[in-house]
Order: sequence, then C-alpha cells, then structure tokens
Amino acid sequence: MEMHQLRYFLAVAKTGNFSRAAEECHVAQPSLSQQILKLEDELGEPLFERLRSRAVLTVAGELLRKRAETILKEAEQARREVGDLNGEIRGKVTLGVIPTIAPYLLPSIARGFIKSHPRVELVMHEEITPRLLSSLESNELDLAIMSQPFGSSRIHMHQLFTEELLLVLPAGHPLLKKTRISLDDLAPEKFILMQEGHCLGDQALQFCREGGFHPQITCRSAQVETIQGLVQAGLGVSLIPAMARKTPCPRQLEYRSISGKKPTRSITLHWQANRQFSRAATALKSYLDRFAGN
Repeated sequence: MEMHQLRYFLAVAKTGNFSRAAEECHVAQPSLSQQILKLEDELGEPLFERLRSRAVLTVAGELLRKRAETILKEAEQARREVGDLNGEIRGKVTLGVIPTIAPYLLPSIARGFIKSHPRVELVMHEEITPRLLSSLESNELDLAIMSQPFGSSRIHMHQLFTEELLLVLPAGHPLLKKTRISLDDLAPEKFILMQEGHCLGDQALQFCREGGFHPQITCRSAQVETIQGLVQAGLGVSLIPAMARKTPCPRQLEYRSISGKKPTRSITLHWQANRQFSRAATALKSYLDRFAGN
C-alpha cells in the first residue's frame, strides 16, 4: 500500500468518478485505475462498486476511506514538522482562489510572497466556492480566498477587504449620457452574468433584487473577461469587480459607479478550524493580511 494509491483512492471516493479523480490528481486515468486495482488486489477486497455513471464505495471502501484520510493527514503533518526543524521557512503551502479573483490578485500575491519566502512552494488552485469549501474540509487546501463569508464551526474566516462592483457598458450606450446612473436606470437593461455556481453572479442578482427588479439575463459565462467581451459586442451590461477593470480602458467599454448604495463584495480568507498550520501556511496567512492592508 503506497501513499499515492491512497490519494488516488480518496479522489475517486470524493468525486465518484475515475476520470474526474484523474484530473484532480494530474495523472492519466489508466494509470490511476491501475493503481486502484493494485490496491484492491493487495487488500483482497473490491473498494468500489463500478456503476455505469458513478463509482460507489463498498463496505471495504468505506472502512479504508476513514483510515486513508487519517494516514495522509498524519503523513502531511509529519512532513511539515520535519520541514520546520530548519530555521528557514520552507515546504509547500496550498492556496485556493475563486476564478473571479485569481487572474487579478494571484500574480501580485505570488510575486511578493515567493520573493520573501524563496524556499516555499506555493501551489494555487482556481475553483468555484463549493469546491474550495470541500477541499478545505478534506484538508486538501491550507487557505482559500473567496468572496462570501462562510464562517462556521468547521471553517474559520476573516475579511481581507471589500471592493466595489462596477457597471460596465458598451461604448455609445444611452446611459452614458447621464451624469449619475442609479439602480432604477438598470431595470430595463439586458444583463450578462456569471454562470450559476459562481458567487459573483449571485451577488449581482441579489443587488438587483434589493433594488426591486429581477434582471433580464441574455447571456452567462464562466469568465469575467468573456463577459466584458460580450458587453463590448453590445449584448448587454454587467456588474464586474473593480479589480477586473481593464486599464487602459478599451474604446468599446465604459465603466461607471452606480449612485446611491453601491454594489460591493467582501474578499475573505478561509481555513479549516482544526487544521494545524505549517510555518509556510502561517507565513502565507500573515502575508495575505499585509497584502490586504490589515
């Protein structure tokens, strides 16, 4: 029984799918499947019931899952403790970030952190909020940056900063003739939003609902850059994070603040409540606080 076999096994148990597990483990599916078969052969019991659309844990699989989680957690803790014996901070730290933050903050975060901690390997994962929460709870991530407060008994959090959501319009849009654009002005507009599952789309919808209307949605996308391209093409308007504002602004796009109560989002840092941080993870957490100006 080898450590990588246990990691592959837990990935299949988590996703219920050999292909998705292989993607998460960054390994070819045939290789992952072969290692699972070797593990089953060594244990003398099937670990999964292989259905047409899903792999389901057998009784033996359920027993192994609990042990495997403990084994990998203890092995990771041992690696960290040994690595921390040296005075210099080194090792690996994992950071999850939602896609509407990652392209705009990660380059600056990585550049500054790696410059001050050259012996630390910073591993970054871009995922939507539910998957980041799941990865935190399963000890796959040290920290995660999101934009909704999900504090609980299992997940701790604190706010890094807040940012405004800007109205983005195509050049020549009639609303640009107004000196002040209010929420009421947006009620007749067609909106382009993030796909369901992305918190930014939910935040834009909530802001409109608080203004007393449900926006007419013409398009959805999984990328902020694509949304801006669709706005540029004249297919609608949208609300995007201030950090995603293009500088210099293209001729075909215009950004405006909404008058009155402005739409904002909170950028928050999350970690598992009972996770024992390595020195590298502690250093990253402290760096993120400084980066945010806290």
